[in-house]
Amino acid sequence: MSRIRLGVNIDHVATVRNARGEIYPKPIRAALLAQKMGADSITVHLREDRRHINDKDLKEIKSKLKIPLNLEIAATREMLQIALKRKPKFICIVPEKRQEITTEGGLNLNYKKNFLNKMIKKLKKNKSRVSLFIEPSVRDIKLSKFLNADCVEIHTGKLCNLINKNKEYKKEILKIKQAVDLGISLGLEVHAGHGLTFKSAKILSKVRGIKEFNIGHFLIGESIFNGIGNTIKKFKKSIK
Repeated sequence: MSRIRLGVNIDHVATVRNARGEIYPKPIRAALLAQKMGADSITVHLREDRRHINDKDLKEIKSKLKIPLNLEIAATREMLQIALKRKPKFICIVPEKRQEITTEGGLNLNYKKNFLNKMIKKLKKNKSRVSLFIEPSVRDIKLSKFLNADCVEIHTGKLCNLINKNKEYKKEILKIKQAVDLGISLGLEVHAGHGLTFKSAKILSKVRGIKEFNIGHFLIGESIFNGIGNTIKKFKKSIK
């Protein structure tokens, strides 16, 4: 069985910086350290309100990183133009609401479907791998294939909440497994992300076929106590 890749989301390094309006801690420093310690890619979410990562961060990280940059963006014209200009190797299109604290669920693929279709086409023509952040549902997997995405990233928030609260999660795992199997059968590469901890990542790594985990908030939180390097090593061991 092939190794699951680990994408490290560094958004919350910028959250700490922006809390005081300072120039530190620098997201680029976290990105380069994560790269050095074995991350397979670096994820940043350029939100419309720039609440954490900003345009300068994106430019700097893209120019200095040697591993792939995974840029998360909303399906808007502004974000499309930025992605076409910066040409990150990976792009994940995500839902976005101004008032939310964090991404609350998968994309509504029926909303602005024509624009989404054109956006994916332009990004792929620009040599970026395109992923859609979706719920673990048969409908969303089929729609992602119809929209010609390269990959899907399954929203694991519900599963992680159940695990964190020591509640029964087998039904949600089965749902994810069915989505993964269908995605693979349709030729989509399947990733997973949102809310993952050491425990939930280890459980989810038993689902065969998931190629990549993208982990941010918990990883950066643990890094406060144990350092980015040790935390990345522990995650890689958890999902081995």
